[in-house]
Amino acid sequence: MSAEAIRGDWVGRVIDERFPLLKWLGGSASSGVFLTELMGPGSRKAAIKLVPAGSADAEARIVGWGATSGLDHPHLMRVFHTGRCEMDAIAMVYSVTEYAEELLSEIIPERPLTTGEVKEMLVPVLDALFYLHARGFVHGHLKPSNILVAGNVLKISGDGVEIAGERGRYYRVLSVYDAPEVPAGPMSPAVDVWSLGVTLVEALNQDAPAWDRWTRKEPVVPESVPLPYARMAQECLRWEPERRCTLSDVNKGRSEPVRTRESEAKQPAGGPPARLRVAAVVAGVVALLAVLAVLFLRPHHPAPPAVTQRAAPALKEKAAPAVRRRPEREPATAPTSAGSSAAAAQGTSAGVVKGTVTERVMPDVAASASATIQGTLRVRVRVAVGADGKISGATFDSAGPSKYFARLALQAAQGWRFTPAQVDGRSVGSVWMLEFDFRRDGTEVKPVEVSP
Repeated sequence: MSAEAIRGDWVGRVIDERFPLLKWLGGSASSGVFLTELMGPGSRKAAIKLVPAGSADAEARIVGWGATSGLDHPHLMRVFHTGRCEMDAIAMVYSVTEYAEELLSEIIPERPLTTGEVKEMLVPVLDALFYLHARGFVHGHLKPSNILVAGNVLKISGDGVEIAGERGRYYRVLSVYDAPEVPAGPMSPAVDVWSLGVTLVEALNQDAPAWDRWTRKEPVVPESVPLPYARMAQECLRWEPERRCTLSDVNKGRSEPVRTRESEAKQPAGGPPARLRVAAVVAGVVALLAVLAVLFLRPHHPAPPAVTQRAAPALKEKAAPAVRRRPEREPATAPTSAGSSAAAAQGTSAGVVKGTVTERVMPDVAASASATIQGTLRVRVRVAVGADGKISGATFDSAGPSKYFARLALQAAQGWRFTPAQVDGRSVGSVWMLEFDFRRDGTEVKPVEVSP
């Protein structure tokens, strides 16, 4: 049974009469992943991974899922349900986890992360790894495809966690993310340190470091990786596990100023030691939201002036509230006779009186996301306003480069209220364009009534 066979045959089927296979999300030679839905009150999206029971690591997965069922951390993907099933006489094991809206591995091919983004990304990643290590587990599979955003929070995958001190339980094709000791040695926190070093290089360089494990040489960090991350990654990538830096060392390096190698060479002797030291990180942050906020900035059409909303404070473990409601201070102006100066000021024409905004709802953006925006990130939402002044529908005219900011803009737009437009003294429906400009120093919304 291959992932391709699962993908081709089973979309539209239901697992255990409770998990519909709604969409193919991807997979590997040994598994397939689908979009599903958690039924019941407040139903929401989830991901279900199907593994043929005859595969090399199917039983190991069942044991591992049971061992880690009690794990609960805000930056570790939740596992909702695991079990066995049979589809078309084929025995399967499966796990249902949180649904990830975006993956770090989808960002890196488009552009490298900035050093500021990497610095913030490390906070929740380290926090989750500290949590696992303190409870006798090792992640064992850390890489960009396992650093995700779920529910607006940066998390690492949680359905393949290994038990520290034991050999790796899951079948894998070895890659640069796997430490030299993985094939034969016990899993230890040092395995995650190695994987983190590779991930750092890839995030900043768009490519993982070249490495041939059979030469027993350590990977070389490219010159393009700035300090302190170059030094940090090199310390993570020591061949012997006992020579690698620790997660606490990585956290210390995260607080050092960023420098190029040329500027480092000009520093006087007595600089920071090669081995980094510091205490563990505890704070959580909505970090990949900031990473994802600036993927493909692109210009749009100019629009009239608007109201500015300052960025909200950074949050810890939970995402920012989607919107902030703000009523208009100016009362709606009643229509006047056609041709009068007051009517002209409101945009009248041949008995048509333009509508006005009576209540604005501003997106509430995490400060950590706003701080990384370069220039302006623009989202345009088209809203249909009924004759009662309420919105009857909202769609994207241009969603922009980020799902996160697009979602905030759409949610905010749906809460706006208007004085309806009038034609010959009768209230009518209209269409408005709301242009959201997200910048570092705040958010502007420019409303334009495009009809009637």
